[in-house]
Amino acid sequence: MQAASKSVETHTPSWEESLSAWMDGEATDDVLPDLLSHQGRQTWNLYHLIGDTLRNADLAVTPSVAFGTRLVRALEQELPIVAAPARRSPLHVGLSGLVAAVVVVTLAWVAHPYLIGSRGLANQTDLLADAGRGGPTEDSGLHDYLEAHQQMAGQIAVRQVSFDIGTAR
Repeated sequence: MQAASKSVETHTPSWEESLSAWMDGEATDDVLPDLLSHQGRQTWNLYHLIGDTLRNADLAVTPSVAFGTRLVRALEQELPIVAAPARRSPLHVGLSGLVAAVVVVTLAWVAHPYLIGSRGLANQTDLLADAGRGGPTEDSGLHDYLEAHQQMAGQIAVRQVSFDIGTAR
């Protein structure tokens, strides 16, 4: 088995990125000491010019046709970014099969009372008859108790809902 080592890349933002994030209110870094330098002041002015241009259409400069053709040519020469196909791990495949099996078993468990139908009634009747034939140590009221509950539960232990409106039970 081959062990693939993944390198973790940590991205440290440049000073310009930190300044931009600070101007947008997304960073709390103290950038004021760097702004006192000549490069810091130029970057500050450039970022404010960009912001003013974005907010006011009168300040925007329309690019020339030559710029548009150069941009299209440069974009056509760029290689497309293709993502590698996702690899499914054997654990993922195995767990999905296990989940499917659990769903089938659960459905069978829930549907079982509905599927047994009249066979279930015969089994319940046999149980009542056996309880009525009890020996001398059996309580005489057990048969009456089981029969009363049989009548309350119906054929199967799950009550079925009637969607007929206005009909009596």
